[in-house]
Amino acid sequence: MRNDDHVAVDEGSVVIIGSGPGGYEAALVARQLGAPVTLIDRDGIGGSAVLTDCVPSKALIASANAMNYVAESGDLGVLINGQPPQSSQLCVNLATVNTRVKELAQAQSNDVKQSLIDQGVTIIQGSGSFIDQNTIHVTRADGTTTEVHADVALIATGARPRIMDTAIPDGERILTWDQIYDLNELPEKLIVVGSGVTGAEFASAYQGLGSKVVLVSSRDRVLPGEDEDAARVIESVFERRGITVMSHSRAASAIRTETGVEVTLTDGQVIHGSHVLLALGSVPNTDGLSLEAVGVHLDDRGFIEVDKVSRTNSRTIYAAGDCTGVLMLASVAAMQGRIAMWHALGDAVAPIKLNTVSSTIFTEPEIATVGVSQKDLDAGILRGEVVMLHLESNARAKMQEQKDGFVKIFCRRSSRIIAGAVVVSPHASELIHPLTLAINERLTVDELASTFTVYPSLSGSIAEAARRLRLQ
Repeated sequence: MRNDDHVAVDEGSVVIIGSGPGGYEAALVARQLGAPVTLIDRDGIGGSAVLTDCVPSKALIASANAMNYVAESGDLGVLINGQPPQSSQLCVNLATVNTRVKELAQAQSNDVKQSLIDQGVTIIQGSGSFIDQNTIHVTRADGTTTEVHADVALIATGARPRIMDTAIPDGERILTWDQIYDLNELPEKLIVVGSGVTGAEFASAYQGLGSKVVLVSSRDRVLPGEDEDAARVIESVFERRGITVMSHSRAASAIRTETGVEVTLTDGQVIHGSHVLLALGSVPNTDGLSLEAVGVHLDDRGFIEVDKVSRTNSRTIYAAGDCTGVLMLASVAAMQGRIAMWHALGDAVAPIKLNTVSSTIFTEPEIATVGVSQKDLDAGILRGEVVMLHLESNARAKMQEQKDGFVKIFCRRSSRIIAGAVVVSPHASELIHPLTLAINERLTVDELASTFTVYPSLSGSIAEAARRLRLQ
């Protein structure tokens, strides 16, 4: 089918506003089910996940991890000019790194776009807003306008970095995470404001690349919303690698100076650096959609309220992804989009199950989690048992000089069914999958413990942890 901005949209069609994972996955499902689909894309196919967030940040982190592996490989016998490697011996060409990062992101965007075209999705470059439940006004990129009919509409407009009125990004010294890939020189001293997932990931990455890093945390520890044992591991690694963590500190403002930036904290303390990265969370892209015209409800933070099949309070309008505020992960956005189309177009569908969603924080080492948490156990929400096995006891980890991390598994007390897990290790994002599968399939501790693993392997710690949990 043609990718033609001027093609007439059929009656009974699906119209999707936004082309991130929620939008493009919904488009592909709708086409598989035979519906005509028009996708309205403003910022580039793939959205922030592909162009400014997940894909580029993890590509940047890959370069940082390579630096860390070399710098800490002395005990493996690696030498540089006859001496054990040290961070001071290594350097990075940030312009080259960022060129690669942006090329990878654009290539992924192009791949997704080609998949959409191949499946017959009509793509319109522009912005959409509602006239009524079944009519969407589109302003194309060239300024022309049109109206499209939608029997079913899906909003997948994502979110954007939250900023402060007293710290306005300039794209050069005061930065949000979607601007940082335009830097050509490595920040000498990067101040990261915010110690959540984004702040911790970029602090870890830029330390690995060679920057001095100061992490401003308003809470008592890094990653305050995550497993406390995992956060302690990351804080220990940060301290060992020279990252300065300022706990119980909150930024009041950030201004540009002649030589860099000046960040003032609410207690009056001033931090000087070469650059500052604002990692203050996200705000939904729900403005400009004229949602009031169709009565779609927003919560008090501006996110679109949806049920477990991604439907808003308006019968024919669905929403998926970060604009809903439901576990702001690309994988969740994609599943929300798929579920929305399965439901809207009458296919078999099950509501989204958030207890089986795995997520990863791409620090070094990584933190991956799924299911119930230590907080659930401590609060009595889960009546269960837990075991934690440190990675330093794993044979493969010893071979690779990997000493930071652990595997933690939770099970229900009576049924012994696996209920949750935390993995802190290199490639934890890969190791969490068997545990996610165990939770999804309601496997017991005995079943997980009796599953073969490769020896030696990091995944061996999963089975070993299950065997120890079986004895409790």
